[in-house]
Amino acid sequence: MAADPSESNASAMQRAMDQARRNAAANSSLPPPLPRHAVPSRAPGTPPPLPTRTYATIRESVEEAAEKLRNARATQLLDEAEMERFKNLIVFAKTTVESRYQGRHKSPDLGGGGEFSEYISYDPSQSVQAIDWRVYARSRKLVVKRYRQETDMDVHLLVDASGSMAYAGGKREVKGLRAARIAAALAYLMMKQGDKASITLLGDRVLDHLPPGGTRRHLMSMLRTLVRPAHESIGATDLPAAIRECDRLLKRRGRLVILSDFLGHSPTDLFNALMPFCHRGFEILLMQLNDPDELTLPDAPLARFVDMETGESIEVEPAEIRADYEKRMRAIRDEYAAGGAAHRIDFTPLDTASPYREAIEAYLGFRRAKI
Repeated sequence: MAADPSESNASAMQRAMDQARRNAAANSSLPPPLPRHAVPSRAPGTPPPLPTRTYATIRESVEEAAEKLRNARATQLLDEAEMERFKNLIVFAKTTVESRYQGRHKSPDLGGGGEFSEYISYDPSQSVQAIDWRVYARSRKLVVKRYRQETDMDVHLLVDASGSMAYAGGKREVKGLRAARIAAALAYLMMKQGDKASITLLGDRVLDHLPPGGTRRHLMSMLRTLVRPAHESIGATDLPAAIRECDRLLKRRGRLVILSDFLGHSPTDLFNALMPFCHRGFEILLMQLNDPDELTLPDAPLARFVDMETGESIEVEPAEIRADYEKRMRAIRDEYAAGGAAHRIDFTPLDTASPYREAIEAYLGFRRAKI
């Protein structure tokens, strides 16, 4: 049987094309293609990965931009010029604290310098120079003066950084930002008078902790830490559990200031968590920060209320529940005030519609007269 000439021509053409490909591949400077198993797989429709060096550069640029933004936000939390009118006030001059450093506050430690406390009988182990010879001349008794030492103190600032602190009604300041500004101002004033301050961020646990310090560098670290509650408040809250966790962090007694909206738990649970600090001799100040909307409900015919920590929502007519809601909110504040009085804990309610300086004045014990 004779061969089909068209089939012979097709076979010859295919062989010629294959040979041309082999010659082109041999003469090319490009590396041979990877085997199929060596090519990294990716999901259909996804773009190819960026080159490693380019990706690292982009990541570093993003991190640098985030750090610059954090530093800028940190410096905006404190107006040092405004703090000048507060810096000369002696804060908590009668506070009894412990310290091994010389400072401005009374200490339970009695020694040979500071404010006179009492006379004690002379001990032969003591130096003869310690004897008060004027008393001996009058009474023929060998006595020694004892003095109450003056020490510095630690101010521990506990700031709520949970999701509920991100609320702001109308054009008012976010609660977390207000709390951060108050904490920054208190830390600045304490350091100006030679005391030390610490910062602890609270949520359903301790989120961050900066031990006490009194340097300018420490103040800047505190401001950077406060950026989180000021601009990044998120997550659930369980203040009693977080405060119990603070018991192991705050070693030295002093002043404990808690800035929060105190929502989401009962006052009884909070005071129970604070009892170890009361027994250790801490002076405690609770500053409750609320937006006016949280106290009276916004004036709207229909509103959807969203839990900023859990995302749950409910639609209601505020006018129908306003009276009962306001009654409950007043009852909660009254319970905090009564519990604070019973446990010698100061309680100060504040709202974001008022100037934040009122919180500083409340802390210092000075309140401007209302005009």
